Amino acid sequence: MHATISTTEIFLIAMGIILSVPYLIWRVGRTDYYAPLVVVQIIAGILLGPGILGKVFPDYYAFVFSPAVIAPLNGIAWWAVMLFVCIAGIELDLKRVWVHRVESGITAGLALGTPLAFGSVVAIGLLALPGWIGTKAHDWQFVLGVGMACAVTALPILILLMEKLEILRQPIGQRILRYASLDDVAIWGVLAVILMDWARVGKQAGFLVAFGLVTIAFRRLMRALAERDRWYVALIWLVACAWGADWSGLHFMVGAFLAGAVMDADWFDQASMDQFRRYVLLAFMPVFFLSTGLRTQWDVGGAMVFLAAGVLLAASVGGKLLGIHVAGKILGWPRAEASIIGWLLQTKALIMIIFVNVLLDKQLITSETFTALLLMAIASTMLTVPVVAPRLARMRELIFKSA
Repeated sequence: MHATISTTEIFLIAMGIILSVPYLIWRVGRTDYYAPLVVVQIIAGILLGPGILGKVFPDYYAFVFSPAVIAPLNGIAWWAVMLFVCIAGIELDLKRVWVHRVESGITAGLALGTPLAFGSVVAIGLLALPGWIGTKAHDWQFVLGVGMACAVTALPILILLMEKLEILRQPIGQRILRYASLDDVAIWGVLAVILMDWARVGKQAGFLVAFGLVTIAFRRLMRALAERDRWYVALIWLVACAWGADWSGLHFMVGAFLAGAVMDADWFDQASMDQFRRYVLLAFMPVFFLSTGLRTQWDVGGAMVFLAAGVLLAASVGGKLLGIHVAGKILGWPRAEASIIGWLLQTKALIMIIFVNVLLDKQLITSETFTALLLMAIASTMLTVPVVAPRLARMRELIFKSA
């Protein structure tokens, strides 16, 4: 029977599974309070991966997710994540960060640095065990990469969660976005350092210099264009930057972030940008989540992977909360306010998953480390709304504080 089914038909079966399974779990299970649809899609990607579906139903897994099907799925996943990372770059509001630079610098620095230190300590412990560090990694790259994965705040998911909590457009929501935006820049800067290839440092430096020079001309061009033309030119710019970064030995996702970071959000209608982000999440990103799930492995043992994920979760959440509470002490915040900000900033999900995908691509971490970090990201994101919602209900007056 299998011989009568074309590759195109199998591809469409795979797409049907990718789109329907997470949606049905989310809608029928009513998981939205604990796990938004994007989190369910990530979990479904793990369930459909080789470590679970591939183990339980190896023949069906091999039939549906054959190399001939995975190749086009990977192409869609690459384009999806390029679009998503570019949007994240566009939505950075560094002008507002600069206005509140002292407060934002203290908060963002402690929110990033403390979990980075905690996660790095866990990574040093993993170095002593076999099966966690990638084949092409130096110890410092592994430690810094895992530490930064614990420090990441997922800006796009943070926006979705604050919309759900109805604080996105309120003063406290805008403050949290400032802190997350500054950390987002630092995350991609650290990733560029981790990926620095001294054998190709000339190409990488050449790309960055060329990028800076061409950006000047690009920004002048975008200001001169009507908005309908800016969308097309922005996509061409995205492809060019991603190609240049990948050619130089960085990574196409670094290029995608840079492409968005040098664009001004006010070049585009905000409602259109919000809709575009939702369409990318709806139509393209589920394929990226599936491709992420296909990369999970449990070869060091499921118990060890879950144990590592638990320790990383404690380092990530504990480090973030400690850092924010220290910032709150310095800046004179109420303890409850610091707690709410800390729990929201510990949200991981998409950006952290994108970050560790790059580390896995470059063989700086193993699939087992990737799986543990993925589980940590899911757990951290699922904790956010259940913890924050009741605290906000008791502290609604925070919403009306001035920025």
